[in-house]
Amino acid sequence: MKNRTFAAKLVDKVLQIHDKTFEIFIKDEEIQAEIATLAARINADYAGKEVVFVAVLNGAFMFASDLMKEVNLPAEIAFVKVSSYQGMNSTGRVDEVIGVTRPIKNKHVIILEDIVDTGITMEKLFTLLSVEHPASIEIAALLYKPEAFKGKHTPTYVGFSIPNKFVVGYGLDYNELGRNTRHIYQLKGESH
Repeated sequence: MKNRTFAAKLVDKVLQIHDKTFEIFIKDEEIQAEIATLAARINADYAGKEVVFVAVLNGAFMFASDLMKEVNLPAEIAFVKVSSYQGMNSTGRVDEVIGVTRPIKNKHVIILEDIVDTGITMEKLFTLLSVEHPASIEIAALLYKPEAFKGKHTPTYVGFSIPNKFVVGYGLDYNELGRNTRHIYQLKGESH
């Protein structure tokens, strides 16, 4: 085996990660414009309210960072780490790794997620956060796959609704690689 097949490599707008080749799906400029729009909605909806953003690691770190730069509310941020993916497939279960460390009682919670597909992660987070008695819980997702969604809690704030395809980049990974790109990529050869 050659090491280069197990690394992420960007050549001519094509991203090679492990055994898969990806091409640009959503450009950085589109992502940033949509994040600014989401932040404007959140700023209007939560004016005068105590807000705690709960970012889901590892995938939502870039989305959370860029969104927080656009939010003009006095807001806190907390992080949770959950895992429901192995490779390109959901495992069907969620394992909490790191919990919320900020008090959220009587505060408005907005979960920040890179992608909502089946909704399994959101159901687990709603259960975990609800026991802390927040004033409300909503979801802001950069990407949402309505075709794959099976949960009860759909995102209130959605950047892009996308088909049920595997994507990487801008925080999203394939076996832990590919998170550190400005664009979001899809498997090469898949259509929009």
